[in-house]
Amino acid sequence: MKKAHNFSAGPAILPAEVIKEAAGSVLNFNNLNLSLLEISHRSKDFIDVMEEARALVKELMGFGNEYQVLFLGGGASLQFAMVPYNLLPQNGSAAYVNTGVWASKAIKESKLIGNTNVIASSEDKNFNYIPAGYTIPADASYLHLTSNNTIYGTQMHNFPHSPVPVVCDMSSDIFSRRMDFGKFDLIYAGAQKNIGAAGATLVVVKESLLGKTGRKMLSMLDYQVHIKGESMYNTPPVFSIYVCLLTLKWLKKNGGLAWIEKVNKAKADAMYGEIDRNSLFTGTCAKNDRSFMNACFLLTKPELEETFNKMWKDAGISGIKGHRDVGGYRASLYNALPLESVNALVEVMKEFEKKHA
Repeated sequence: MKKAHNFSAGPAILPAEVIKEAAGSVLNFNNLNLSLLEISHRSKDFIDVMEEARALVKELMGFGNEYQVLFLGGGASLQFAMVPYNLLPQNGSAAYVNTGVWASKAIKESKLIGNTNVIASSEDKNFNYIPAGYTIPADASYLHLTSNNTIYGTQMHNFPHSPVPVVCDMSSDIFSRRMDFGKFDLIYAGAQKNIGAAGATLVVVKESLLGKTGRKMLSMLDYQVHIKGESMYNTPPVFSIYVCLLTLKWLKKNGGLAWIEKVNKAKADAMYGEIDRNSLFTGTCAKNDRSFMNACFLLTKPELEETFNKMWKDAGISGIKGHRDVGGYRASLYNALPLESVNALVEVMKEFEKKHA
């Protein structure tokens, strides 16, 4: 079977070797003559998986023992509530920057828990840029950012200097580039874009941040409970965490964040280079804020939509239809997408222009 060029926004493409090894483990894990799906999460074999995955996260991010790594369920959507529940005192306030749908949802959940202030927003232009020049309140309990915005194709290439702890939703660009992760006090990310299979959620938190809200905590929503239980307070998403481990090992083996940053830059340069060159396409967001993970673009001749759709589908390309809030097209360039797939899409765009400009 020839694999399609998979530009899906998530769940997203995984490295071929990761899929192959994960599939084998579903049949027979660690030569136990048992499926990975059948073994106890308390068995040594899976505890080793969990410990190695958590250690690799710290290694790739350069974190020491002051940070704890958790693999939880519920997706980033549950973290929208867990973050304020664990960090926002009843008499405190939180500062949020609104850069799109997912940031808006995080704000909605936070407002249900405590005083939440939106200190900057790009909603005035349908989130097609990243706000800048805003003031962060020095008395806020934390600042919440969303590093990449899948729907609108924007990304934070620089992060503000903050006088308060910084929380960041990195669901769609985590492990895609080098950065000073020490700027962040809590990072969370759904697994299904750059880390692994859907089902697991990564949380990395500075432990000294916790236990200060003064509220009685529900166990399943308490980071400290999950830290004490080493991500096994309840049965974790075993298969998804295993795929995360395989993907992290793939990333490390190939050169880590320095390597993948170069790969992702090459893909983004090729994609945006064609969008800007081609007379039949136009980008949707401010060029300085363009995402290296999600390239969003429109046809300059919308009447040719069906023609272009047929061309890219015939070329074995999948998953580039844009989100309904923006329309057009969205090419998601996550870590495991090869440059060859980007080149295939670029060639279709060039041929489309030759025939229809």
